Amino acid sequence: MPAVVRAADEAALYRVARRRAREGVQRTQRVDVRYSVIEKRSILAEARRLGLAGAHLVGAIVMAYLHGGFEVPGQRTSFDDLIDELAALRAEIAPIGKNVNQIAYKLNSGGRPHPVDSAVLAQAERVLALARTAAKAIDLAAKQAAVSKRAA
Repeated sequence: MPAVVRAADEAALYRVARRRAREGVQRTQRVDVRYSVIEKRSILAEARRLGLAGAHLVGAIVMAYLHGGFEVPGQRTSFDDLIDELAALRAEIAPIGKNVNQIAYKLNSGGRPHPVDSAVLAQAERVLALARTAAKAIDLAAKQAAVSKRAA
């Protein structure tokens, strides 16, 4: 499915390409880049449509990227950072359930119960419920971030 090009994006591209100022002396430094035949045709067609030279368009886009104006496809985004943070948080929440289960196992392992054991077990159940709720919320937030990233 082809990407949707919004008018605002197209206008921004044109502004970025036009914003590249001329220098008092001719630019002499080169960076060689290789494109497939299809990529080169696409670049030149877009440059023609904007009334620019192909090199000018590519240079303007690269400079806009370097100054924070564009993202490169496949580049890490804030969604990636959010997903990583949520995964780390989930990894910290998961052991809580294991620890609470170990406490409950120890308290239920026989022997004479202490007077506070029932209170500790009740608290352990509440903590376990909270950990499960937190884990579900983290999973949902991570899923929503992943869906939002795909949509962006």
